Amino acid sequence: MKEITKNLSPDFLWGSASAAYQVEGAWDADGKSLSVWDKYVHIPGTTFKGTTGDIAVDHYHRYKEDVELMAEMGLKAYRFSVAWTRILPQGRGPVNEAGIKFYSDLIDELLAHDIEPLITLYHWDLPQCLMDEYGGWESRQIIDDFNEYASVLFKAFGDRVKYWISLNEQNVFVSLGYQLALHPPGVSDDKRMYRVNHIANLANARVINTFHDMVPDGKIGPSFAYSPVYAKDSNPINVLAAEKAEDLQSHFWLDVYLYGRYPKFALKHLTQQGIDLDIQEGDLALLKSAKPDFLGINYYQSNTAAYNPIDGVGRGEMNTTGKKGSSGESGIPGLYKRIENPFVERTNWDWEIDPTGLSIALNRLTSRYDIPILITENGLGEYDKVDEDGKVHDTYRIDYLESHVAAVNQAVENGATVLGYCTWSFTDLLSWLNGYQKRYGFVYVDKHEVEEGTLERLKKDSFYWYQDLIKVHSEQ
Repeated sequence: MKEITKNLSPDFLWGSASAAYQVEGAWDADGKSLSVWDKYVHIPGTTFKGTTGDIAVDHYHRYKEDVELMAEMGLKAYRFSVAWTRILPQGRGPVNEAGIKFYSDLIDELLAHDIEPLITLYHWDLPQCLMDEYGGWESRQIIDDFNEYASVLFKAFGDRVKYWISLNEQNVFVSLGYQLALHPPGVSDDKRMYRVNHIANLANARVINTFHDMVPDGKIGPSFAYSPVYAKDSNPINVLAAEKAEDLQSHFWLDVYLYGRYPKFALKHLTQQGIDLDIQEGDLALLKSAKPDFLGINYYQSNTAAYNPIDGVGRGEMNTTGKKGSSGESGIPGLYKRIENPFVERTNWDWEIDPTGLSIALNRLTSRYDIPILITENGLGEYDKVDEDGKVHDTYRIDYLESHVAAVNQAVENGATVLGYCTWSFTDLLSWLNGYQKRYGFVYVDKHEVEEGTLERLKKDSFYWYQDLIKVHSEQ
């Protein structure tokens, strides 16, 4: 293990991560109001077997037990999100002190065990009341409301929390919510999606500036789901397709975060499609003024692209069932399509297993943006089971994580600055559309579909592997 961590700094943040809706449960406890996910999952057909986060894995009531397990592992950092609806049940206005107390107690519990708390401001659980009032992210009103919510957190926790993530996977929540109709609010409209995205960019920039005013000693950055794009081969038409895919799938967000501007090719493409971002006076100045301290990266897989003719494939099917091979090609006619890479393995959910891709990602991001990177998510979702000996032998997860840590080590040797590595996830949790059968954690939770299970925690083999990895690195 020494070899795969030898280039990582002594204060490297060995962490793990979660999201409020996926772990907390207690959906209506202690003054919490409904989020869009609380409502959406109860619409028939939206999630695998109708699973919900009403109880999730009950972290709200079991956080001390979970933190105790983190401490036993030797975890150095824990990334979690705050539920906006616990803090401001009306989306703005009166603060719910019970919500503040829960997260304050969680932070204190982490610090008492020498675990660095990393707070994500927004991990997709928008207050339903704001959706009902003005359409949530479709209105510029959310810029003020999100800033007010964030300011409450900065004031309450800024003295104890150093690292903050502003928006989690903006590229995912806007595209799945407003383009693919798979997440709330279930809309399929490109024009609305791109306008929502621009408003989210403005909200992100505003919050980053507010943070630097209120928590001058802290660090903040957005977390982006990045999948580097490869060309199918050296045929120039496929190379150009891959370049366009990288621009539209990644640079379109990252250039805004780091440069304060949209890439020219992407803007030209949208104009040709008749899409107007509704950029108003002062917008670009705000985007340019916000300077993240680091870039959060959620890495799970790479993408491979080929030219897609004008009569080619459009949006494909997403595999949310775990039936391997059920997802097909997808793309934008006339530009590119995502195809299967024959040189890498795939998970049962058709996610490509490509540790070298993480090293490529870190090299590309470092060369283009020259900013410290915090890996805010990386992990393997698979079918885990308790064997006859009462244990979970997830050697496949150990292999996955070990190869990805080695890729981080290689990227650091090549010049990348990586602050830490947060696996997804610490305990098993609700995997959004995929239910509870898709497990990611070091800790197995006895929770199954249709809300059955004891919620008992059980350490997997990967728990002990990560424990050893952290210990070996600390002794170097």
